[in-house]
This record gives sequence, structure tokens and C-alpha cells, in this order.
Amino acid sequence: MKIGILTGGGDVPGLNPCIKAVVNRVIDDGHEIVGIRRGWGGLLETQPDGAESIARNTVALDKMVVRTIDRTGGTFLHTSRTNPGRVREGDVPEFLQSQAEGESPYDFTPHVLKVLDELGIDVLIPIGGDDTLSYALRLHEEGFPVVAIPKTMDNDVFGTDYCIGFSTAVTRSVYFIHNLRTSTGSHERIAVIELFGRYSGETSLIAAYLAGVDRAIISEVPFDHEKLANFLVEDKKANPSNYAMMTISEGAKIKGGEVVMTGKEDAFGHRKLGGIGAITGDLIKELTGENIIYQQVAYLMRSGSPDSLDLMVAMNYATMAADLAVSGSSGRMVALRAGIYTHVPLKVTDEGKKSVDVAALYDEEHYRPKIRQVDGVPMFLY
Repeated sequence: MKIGILTGGGDVPGLNPCIKAVVNRVIDDGHEIVGIRRGWGGLLETQPDGAESIARNTVALDKMVVRTIDRTGGTFLHTSRTNPGRVREGDVPEFLQSQAEGESPYDFTPHVLKVLDELGIDVLIPIGGDDTLSYALRLHEEGFPVVAIPKTMDNDVFGTDYCIGFSTAVTRSVYFIHNLRTSTGSHERIAVIELFGRYSGETSLIAAYLAGVDRAIISEVPFDHEKLANFLVEDKKANPSNYAMMTISEGAKIKGGEVVMTGKEDAFGHRKLGGIGAITGDLIKELTGENIIYQQVAYLMRSGSPDSLDLMVAMNYATMAADLAVSGSSGRMVALRAGIYTHVPLKVTDEGKKSVDVAALYDEEHYRPKIRQVDGVPMFLY
């Protein structure tokens, strides 16, 4: 059997250990494995009959190739936000231009299937979030064997309690929040810390809960900036060191407003988020006269090596995915549910959006985590 593996979407800590564990498991069982470079982009860019193109977009994997990759974060296979089922006119590879008929976006799934056949890949293991796995589901529905691994630092893939990258993202966030206390306290200011999180505010909620910040704004609950400003002034006065701190999800929005987005849509229909923290900080300063420290943690949340939890989950997900692949399973996604490793139909990723249980975990009136009872609750409060 020949197995393919790729990483798509944003990088997170734990991808390289996951790749290494898959490779070791597959090799030990006597099978071949090939890495696809730059996610779905590697398959789109490959000319099936072009040796140079295949060499540029794939890499044969063995134990020596992956021997040291688990010592660093990111993905040594590289990544992209390419969606072969929705390719814009300017992104069509030159050798596929003649097949781009009509108006864009174009669906090059038949080309991807042809490339997979030419490479001799029997089953594909994509590691990714909602977007990457939505195209994995497309391939499964086309009849190609797929076993998926969920990763995303905002932990929002539907069907699993946990995605590779989330623990490290929260760990990094808590670390930077505590470090920022020194400057915020020294200057007696209000700190506004913006964290990644498009649809789910879990990183803002959990980081705020663990770091003990004064207020947390999440994607799921539009906020009143005047009320928030008043709360923060009260928090600052109540603090013997005369400062206050808040977190805010990049996908948050002010009541009556819209999510802050910039640039053009990517291949999955998303525009770049970011800036709501700066806007909120400016509004707070305008309303209160307080000086603001605005910090967009952003890519630092998902940079560097994984913590021990992400390392363990990445390796265990890899082992389970490899076992499923070599046993002939298809259309499955490995998952954690109620603390137990399992696997679910890949189709489940398309059945809903994962978000914070606001009623159980968030005080909408005071913009704070509301963790009162954890008996019987999953480890990450979902």
C-alpha cells in the first residue's frame, strides 16, 4: 500500500510530530508513504506526466527523512490555503489554463484525482482544520479513500473535542498575557490582547480563565463597548497596581457592527480577520481617557514547538490514522470525545459549527468566563 500525507491551512505546533509518527507506523508495517508539499496546492500544481513537477510537489518519506522533524514546530511539508474545487482565475497553474472554461472559480477535482492515481496513492491522510477537511470530504465523496486528522489552534473542528494545536495556543497566550502584565502595570494602563479565533471564542475564553484577566470578549457574543469600557475602568481602580487586562477574539464584533475583515476572500471564502482589538482599544481610550496597550498575539500563538499535550495527541492521532489507513478504512476522522480516542465519519465535520457553550461557560452580562461546575465536563470544557 502507498499512503499520502499532507498538511493544509494554518500551521500549528504538533504537525511535524504527527507526520513523523504516521511515517514510522506506516514504514514499520511494510508500506510506502509520500508527502504532498503545500497541502492541496501540491496536488493542484502537479503535472501527472511531469517528473520534475512530481519531484517539486512531493517527497518520498522514510524514517531517516523524518528523523528530526519532531524537534520543531510548523510543518516541514509546508502548507497552503488552496482549494482545488474552487480555484480563482489568477491561481490556475499554467498547464491547466486550457481546462479553465467559463467563469472562475474552477473545479479541478478531476485533475487532483488523476494526480493521485498517477502517484499510485491508495489512501490519503490530510491533517487540517475545517477548510482542509471540507475538501478531504469532497475527495471521499468522489470515492477516494481518506482518513483525516483534525488540527486547528482555535479547536473548532466539528466532531471532536480536541484539535492538534489548541493546547499550545492557549499555553502561549497565557504566557504572553502574564508577561504583558509587567508593562501594563508599570504604565498603569488597560491592555487589550487580541487572540486568534474566527467563529469560536474558546482561545479567548480559556486563556482569560487560566490567566485571570479582568474581561474576555468572545466571537459568539456581540459586546457593548461602552459597558466594557466602564467595567475595565472599575477593574483598574480595584487593582492595587492600577491596571486592567482583557482578551478579545479576532472574530468578535461590537453590537450592531460587523466582524473586522480585510483583503480578498481566500479559496475557502474567508477574508483575513484582525484589528477588532485595536478598534476596541481606541474606543475605550476615547470614552475613558485611559491609555491603552494593544497587543495582537496572532501568529505567536501557533509558533514554536508543541507542548506535551499537543505532542501526545499529535502522536496518538497519527498512530490511529495510520492504523485506519493500512486496515482499509476510509471516510473517517480521528477524534477525542469525552477524553477517549476514537474515530468518526468524516461527514460529521460538515454537520455544524463548533462554538463556546455560552450559557454554561460565559457571563454575557459581565464579559467574563463563568466556570462554576466542572464535574462531568470534558477537560477543555466542551
